[in-house]
Amino acid sequence: MRLFLAVRHGQSLFNVDKIVNGDPALDRGLSERGIEEAERLAGELAALPVDLVAVSPFPRALQTANIALAGRDVAHLVDEDLGDVRIGELEGASLAAYRDAPAHSDRKARFPGGESLDEAALRYAGACERLLARTEPVTLVVCHEIPVRYLANAAAGSGELNGPLRFVANATPYLFDEGSLRRAVERMRELAG
Repeated sequence: MRLFLAVRHGQSLFNVDKIVNGDPALDRGLSERGIEEAERLAGELAALPVDLVAVSPFPRALQTANIALAGRDVAHLVDEDLGDVRIGELEGASLAAYRDAPAHSDRKARFPGGESLDEAALRYAGACERLLARTEPVTLVVCHEIPVRYLANAAAGSGELNGPLRFVANATPYLFDEGSLRRAVERMRELAG
């Protein structure tokens, strides 16, 4: 049986400041708490052989993965499509401004200079399809809150990507076997297409 562990990065410095970041070049990395969360994740994964870690291009995701897998020789795959939502002109804005943007409540609307939530969902589905086409028995996927939430809700057959799971804890693995990840990809494509 193949296993996929989808994980949101540890708490970032931007999370602490309640600032949104959709550009990996501007990422400031993990907070002290985020480092502790990644270390806790290392303990949770210690007994599990991990064959591949697929990461978002954001430093906070790579930092989480490297702390969680410290001392292990695990192949890394950076996939641009696992990156956070491309928020365009909202880069560096407050979390409140992001939530007030029309694109936050209308999945088809694009963030000014960025992408829509549906476009992001289709990106995430594509990244997962590429992982499914590989053969590693255990893959750790370290990315962001939105793709993990979408995967969990889609795998459960929800009629919306945003629920019923609405809160994704930092550095906490959400487990998928091959069948549930395929269902998630299909459902994400159906809901976002």
